[in-house]
Amino acid sequence: MLNQSSSWQLGRLHHLGVTVADIERSIEFYRDTLGMELVGRRPCVEEEYVATQTGYKGVQLSVASFRVSPDSPQTLEVVQYLNCPDDPVDQATNRPGNTHLCILVDDLQSAFDELSQQGVKFKSDPVPITAGPNEGGLVVYFCDPDGYPLELFQPAN
Repeated sequence: MLNQSSSWQLGRLHHLGVTVADIERSIEFYRDTLGMELVGRRPCVEEEYVATQTGYKGVQLSVASFRVSPDSPQTLEVVQYLNCPDDPVDQATNRPGNTHLCILVDDLQSAFDELSQQGVKFKSDPVPITAGPNEGGLVVYFCDPDGYPLELFQPAN
């Protein structure tokens, strides 16, 4: 339970990310078969902040975002790792079929500091987002006690 004296707090769910083997096939499925609205598409993301965030040096991703319903602020993020080797960790974010849950936070640095003091192991320090629709925000990956990947995201002001 979050300490009442914490200087940060969780917000709403931002997105659920799903790693896929073939992004074009997945776009057709989520858009054309299920009827979700494609709200964002980045065919090749190779920004340094993504490599730092994910822990995969030189990684290239292909990303598509969908709105499940017109009135929902949360999105489904579909990601294909274009050049990443297999990761031996069971819940690695780069394996097709694996997911990660992204939660908004109001003060990412404070959350990172406090959770680190509680023993949470992060893939990196908070990473500034330098390109794309969330430019100016901060992001960090970590895992729950069972190894499930989680992401904390602080949008730009």
